[in-house]
Amino acid sequence: MKVKIHREGQNIIFALLFILLAFNIPAYLFIELKWIPITLIVISIILFALVVNFFRLPQRHFKGDTDGVVVSSVDGKVVALEEVYEAEYLHRNVIQLSVFMSVFNVHANWVPVKGKVKYVKHHAGRFLAAYLPKSSTDNERSAIVIESHKNGEDILVRQIAGAIARRIVTYVEPGDEVDIDNFIGFIKFGSRVDIYLPLDSEILVKLGDTATGGITPIARLKSRPKQQDKE
Repeated sequence: MKVKIHREGQNIIFALLFILLAFNIPAYLFIELKWIPITLIVISIILFALVVNFFRLPQRHFKGDTDGVVVSSVDGKVVALEEVYEAEYLHRNVIQLSVFMSVFNVHANWVPVKGKVKYVKHHAGRFLAAYLPKSSTDNERSAIVIESHKNGEDILVRQIAGAIARRIVTYVEPGDEVDIDNFIGFIKFGSRVDIYLPLDSEILVKLGDTATGGITPIARLKSRPKQQDKE
């Protein structure tokens, strides 16, 4: 699997490299007790490696049939799977499926279902720990609604900032046609994504499962009669 650095992290990585070099080179040249600069260099290498790891971007392609399949938008652990009332856009009971990302997970966000983007809205908010239930409604977040090509159902995806995450980036806009291999956005430094599904969806994961963004099928949508079939 090919891996590159996500565009959201390129400037940060170059800036960090410059700062670390500017700090460590003089320290090594001018501090006589060499164990001190060597220790600083080791710490700097570890820090740099962690940041590069955070912004890695594996090249993935969903190999199965995308018709009616909902895949995980992100890497992480399934921390919520329950029936809730979605009040922002759907205004009905749905299944909430939430995946929590640690700082060690890939933080790119993939499109979960093939369809058309109908709604995108960013909300200011708090920065509670992303694994807490209240983070879905209280934290900094962005909501994206995609009308599924499978059955016309609206699927809501919510990007949620966490206690460390301070920036949510959303790439899609209303009217965009999107597929599972596309990116929906990026969340920096620890966060969560909620996906709201119709109640009759076939759920393919359970609490505690580990999901891979753009790869792991998490649900399958039921077929709906087309409008002309009803008439």
